[in-house]
Amino acid sequence: MPLGAGSVIFVDLWLKARILGAIMLEINFRKFSLIAVCFSFLLAGCAATGTKEDATASVRAAEATLTNFQNDPEMRWMRDHLKDARAVLISPRILKAGFVFGGSGGSGVLLVRGEGGRSWAGPAFYRLATASVGFQAGVDSSEMVALVMSEKALNSLLSTSFKLGGEVSVSAGPVGMGAGAPVNADMIVFTRSKGLYGGLNVDGTVISIDTAGNESFYGKPVTPVDILVRKNVSSPNAASIQRTLAGSAGK
Repeated sequence: MPLGAGSVIFVDLWLKARILGAIMLEINFRKFSLIAVCFSFLLAGCAATGTKEDATASVRAAEATLTNFQNDPEMRWMRDHLKDARAVLISPRILKAGFVFGGSGGSGVLLVRGEGGRSWAGPAFYRLATASVGFQAGVDSSEMVALVMSEKALNSLLSTSFKLGGEVSVSAGPVGMGAGAPVNADMIVFTRSKGLYGGLNVDGTVISIDTAGNESFYGKPVTPVDILVRKNVSSPNAASIQRTLAGSAGK
């Protein structure tokens, strides 16, 4: 039976309402996503590296994190494969917080194995930020040690910024009873969480250069390429973490 004029108008209005609702939902989702991204970068900025003292304290905290992971009996896989890593990214504190929208952020330092594998260059300073949207509530603090296993991952770290899980594959490192499992990824990440969340997912994390941290630590504007490749800058405050990593990696 053909629809009357009133029915046609009703159907037309219903379709328009559905389309408008979908558009508004997409706009709201984009707004929440933008808020989450801003929130994650705000968390990344919480780890101050703006002065030489702050940057030096970050390096000491990173060294303590590396030592803690090395002494953890659950981290056997990491200890056994540290000798195979091209570089190591250490973050002593990554904050994760959220209520519906949220994110995680923190700072990290990168050290790169030298030629012959008997020395380490660095550290270079970085920031880490991840945005998330969805049901979540709470605050968490984690520490992280990431083994950089490929040249592709290392080259990405030398760029201005990049996202984990894109061209650079990332995998959670085996711990405990799973330490015998084979892992094949550009970066293998180990985390320890001390809060309401069960763990830290770094897939999608944006890693960017902490320009202020590098300048504060070395006393002049420098890039990760200056620090890790050209090696034309150094600091006496880097010697301790270099020795600790050399010892941990079996030199």
